[in-house]
Formats: sequence, structure tokens, C-alpha cells
Amino acid sequence: MPTENAGAVEVHRDGTVAVITLRRERKRNALSTHMEAELLGALRTTEVRTSHAVVLTGGESVFSAGADVTELRSMTPEAIAEYYRASGSVYEVLAGLPQPTVSAITGYCLGGGLELALATDIRVADPGAVFGFPEIGIGILPSSGGVARITRIVGVGRARDLVLRGRRFDIAEAERWGVVSETADPAGHIAHALRIAHDLAAYSPLALSVTKQVLTLSADTPHHAALLLEQLAYSALNKTTP
Repeated sequence: MPTENAGAVEVHRDGTVAVITLRRERKRNALSTHMEAELLGALRTTEVRTSHAVVLTGGESVFSAGADVTELRSMTPEAIAEYYRASGSVYEVLAGLPQPTVSAITGYCLGGGLELALATDIRVADPGAVFGFPEIGIGILPSSGGVARITRIVGVGRARDLVLRGRRFDIAEAERWGVVSETADPAGHIAHALRIAHDLAAYSPLALSVTKQVLTLSADTPHHAALLLEQLAYSALNKTTP
């Protein structure tokens, strides 16, 4: 049952889980600046802010075939910088949500669509999902966190292969390399993601939020500093009620 942001993006609640659905199927959920702005608005709704976990999906047939890059082609460098501060910030806003996020993927998950999925904490996909960064083919590169995140997930060598060659990869490779956590049954990606999200939502929201922040910071932190973060977080959480 949609509540806010009816149009290109739909938000509803499934208990304590917020479900955000991209609704531009006729354009294979191409991420226009308008759609990014709607998604940014969706992330700030009461439904999302008060949820214990979030599921992001593109619906039953496609996650997203990528960003609508034709919009940016005529922009000046100044206008592009403003874009990243405005609707283009949605990828980092999604990544920065305090609650855990799960993306439910089917069909194309390419370019900006893959960058959007990589901004979530856990990714599940059905066997028909197709992944890739095709940007090099049109003379650009992933620029919404895609290069940084895919490098952390698959390693520098594999990331070079995927980004420089712009080649697509399937669900078996995605799961083997850690791009997705689990493969869902055919057409079962949304239900699978919801099960994971409800499992997560049963835990302490504070513990989830703090642990998520520690995991994020530890990826780029020296071992001794990451260890201190863990210990300080444990100390803070130890006196809270689960």
C-alpha cells in the first residue's frame, strides 16, 4: 500500500520494515535526476525514518538498468558538482542510513543501479539478475561510490577487470565474489529480502546502528584503530537494554 512519493518511487511499511520500490519499469528503472530526487525524498519519510530495516527493490522484473546519463551530458563542471550535492547525493544518504538495508535484485542491475545496490548493506538476487558497470563504453566511469565500493568488496584486481572492461557478470559470479550475499528462488527476490530484513528488525536498533557504523569505518581504518572502535562500541552498548 503506497503512502508517500507515489510516482517513480513508492514507499510502504511491512511491519517494522520499510519497503522502497522503484516504479519506472517502462524505462527499466533508469535513474533520472527526478527519480533520484524522489528516492532521496523517500529515504526521509516517516515510514523509513521510524523503520528498523529497509528493503530496496525495483519490482518484479528489473532492479535498474543504470543512470540516465544523457541528462548530465550537457552540464558544466559546476552544474555536475551541484548535482552531486543535490539528487546525486542519494547514494551516500542510502549508505548512511542508521538501520540495515537490503536490496532485492532481479533483471538488470547495471551502472548507477549497481551503485545503488552496493550502497545497501546486504544484497540478494534471483538467478536472472545481470550485473555490470558499462560506463567505460560511453567514455565515463562509475562516480556515485561504485568504484570505491566494488574495490572494497571484490579487491583491486577484480575491480579493475570489471570496471575497465565494462563487462557484465551473472549471479553465480556475483555471489562467488561477494557482490550478493545470497541467491533467491526465481521471482523470489523480494520475499527473500523481506525475510532477511525482518530478521534484522528483531534485533536492537541501537546495536544494529552502532555495529553498522563500526563495520563501515573499519573498512578504511588501521587495525589498532578499528579494534579500539569495537571496544568503545561494545562498552557503550553493554549498558543498554537489548
